[in-house]
Amino acid sequence: MVESDPRRSIPRTDHLLALPEVIAAGERLNQATIKAIISEVQTAARAGEIPVAEVAPTITAELGSRSASSLTPVLNATGILVHTNLGRAPLSPAATQAITEAAGYVDVEMDLGTGKRSKRGTGAKTALLRACPAAEDALVVNNGAAALLLAVTALRGRSAGSGEIIISRGELIEIGAGFRLTDLMTTTGARLREVGTTNRTHLADYAEAISDDTSCLLKVHTSNFRVEGFTSSVEVAELRTLADEHELPLLVDLGSGLFTPDPALPDEPDIDTALRAGADLVIVSGDKLLGGPQAGLILGRAEAVQTLAKHPLARAMRTDKLTLAALEATITHTANPIHDALHIDADHLRKRTETLAEAVGATIVDHDGRVGGGGAPGVPLFGWAVELPEAFAEPLRRGDPAIVARVHQGRCLIDLRCVPDSEDNRIAAAIKRVRADNA
Repeated sequence: MVESDPRRSIPRTDHLLALPEVIAAGERLNQATIKAIISEVQTAARAGEIPVAEVAPTITAELGSRSASSLTPVLNATGILVHTNLGRAPLSPAATQAITEAAGYVDVEMDLGTGKRSKRGTGAKTALLRACPAAEDALVVNNGAAALLLAVTALRGRSAGSGEIIISRGELIEIGAGFRLTDLMTTTGARLREVGTTNRTHLADYAEAISDDTSCLLKVHTSNFRVEGFTSSVEVAELRTLADEHELPLLVDLGSGLFTPDPALPDEPDIDTALRAGADLVIVSGDKLLGGPQAGLILGRAEAVQTLAKHPLARAMRTDKLTLAALEATITHTANPIHDALHIDADHLRKRTETLAEAVGATIVDHDGRVGGGGAPGVPLFGWAVELPEAFAEPLRRGDPAIVARVHQGRCLIDLRCVPDSEDNRIAAAIKRVRADNA
């Protein structure tokens, strides 16, 4: 006798939708999401990937663990502060609270005193100007690339010619995922006039390139690489003198977002210094060393900032109420996770690492962290890590909590620099589970 195919017994969709656990999940998830999960499990059963008897339990388990967002919170144990793959800067408690409060109706564009419309983002703008007195005005857009695109487009519109941008060859950078700033700028129709060489550029190179077609002088911080040896570059103050001679705007893209010099990163450029040296506009990202949400911050001379603010593209690049709330809270409060990780106490970090290593039966090794995210390239941040077998990395990532470690030279390294103290016990428990499973 031919046995019947068990796949014919896969529960029907309407029967699965009637399960009490599935009905309860409808209070959190919409029907489209629930039906998609049911369909995926049914398909897996038809393909023989799971037993038919496991269809209903698999669906209820999947719905029980599914949140409204597919993003999974992780513990960053890589030692990299601004980890782009992990969302760059983690927000401070103050910024998180500000987002929650701004989630409902807020006076983002209303003066509650008069009941009339007001300008968007005045609170964030005020906070920026207080934090950076050298700036006369400020503008917030949705990210750093948008800020550069807006600046290049608006300044090109002011030039008499085609809008040529003069930039050093040593500052033509490519950042993550193959994104090149040069490609971004040329989409505006502007031409890039490269001057100097990869390792050496002089003021005379800029001067010789200026013509009636020039729209601006651009200086870009080489945020994710460093050129050493026989090198030279032109400082902002020198470019300011040249820009004044030819009545040209000077645009400086710093990327990483320090307001003022930080002793922990002595060679990292900052907004205040660049503005005092003569930059008309300085562009930085909000979600790097500043420790805030994704945003492009533009600070500088009032006339230059207003030229950008009045351009039609500024509307397309404006930020939402949640970003503005988080940005203002980040600036007005003194500490955030990025600042804390950068200035962590060495003795405390060492003690935490030793305690974790002892708890899981492992050893510690010297391990330098990094700023990451295009900040302070090549600058090591002292530290230590718990050394584990490389095979531990994947189950730690897939576990609860999800722990992302650094995999290097056949080892799984747990660096606690970016991990809150309160999570140390959870990390220890997770490592013990993985060790037990691999025993």
